[in-house]
Amino acid sequence: MKTIGVVGAGTMGTGVAHSFALQKYNVILVDISEDILNQAKKNINRAMRFYKYIEKTEIKEPQEVTMSRIQLTEDYQALADSDLIIENVTENWHVKKEVYKKIDQICKKECIFGVNTSAISITKVGALTHRPDRVIGMHFMNPVPLKKMVEVIKGYHTSQETIMTIRELMGDIDKECIVVNDSPGFITNRAMMIFINEAVCSLHEQVATAEEIDTLFKTCFGHKMGPLETADLIGVDTILYSLETLYKSFNDPKYRPNILLKKMVDANLLGMKNGKGFYNYV
Repeated sequence: MKTIGVVGAGTMGTGVAHSFALQKYNVILVDISEDILNQAKKNINRAMRFYKYIEKTEIKEPQEVTMSRIQLTEDYQALADSDLIIENVTENWHVKKEVYKKIDQICKKECIFGVNTSAISITKVGALTHRPDRVIGMHFMNPVPLKKMVEVIKGYHTSQETIMTIRELMGDIDKECIVVNDSPGFITNRAMMIFINEAVCSLHEQVATAEEIDTLFKTCFGHKMGPLETADLIGVDTILYSLETLYKSFNDPKYRPNILLKKMVDANLLGMKNGKGFYNYV
């Protein structure tokens, strides 16, 4: 593989593009507006400066060299010759399905589609395309350049060849992966969304403050971040949409999102991505 297409220049897409560029892959980063792409460029440059100060992280080339491997564009046609597309758009089925219908027509038949999703079925995505054997889940963790593990998800039709190709690719970019079968939320988010939602319930019921809830998780269980800090990092909207997907998929009330999440999304309190969520970042 030589060229990696990345659709969606939000937090996850920017991190994915950055990770591949650091490993000398050519990257095409696509989003719907110049403003979003310009912000993505700023975020990558800021991240590169930050990573230099993190223990065991080595950046061996100037920032401008890494950035030169990333083409930022609003034109989906630029993805035509990509060997792999990694999609990172919002956790909304109606948005995602339009993306796959579009790229399936544009991309060469050999191209693999990697679905970077929190909860949406990989099998369901594959059914939108003429290449379900080349559709695979690639659940990266945030921040992508610093997280070694990728949860890889096998859809019903995903071929063994596709799995082996992605395994090899993850090794090339210095990451590990565990392959799991397709199930709503997979392994990580199926469990994580429950404890985040329960933390939100506790906050909504005024059992404790956000700071107290997160401190308990960090000190009692050794978590690096508390559940509400994690929600802000991932995006409060992403948490809500993921829970709604799990609730619908399993028809199980344990995944029903707390009303506070819905209120926060309506109020545009989305977390780190726009400066205010359970905490303030401005």
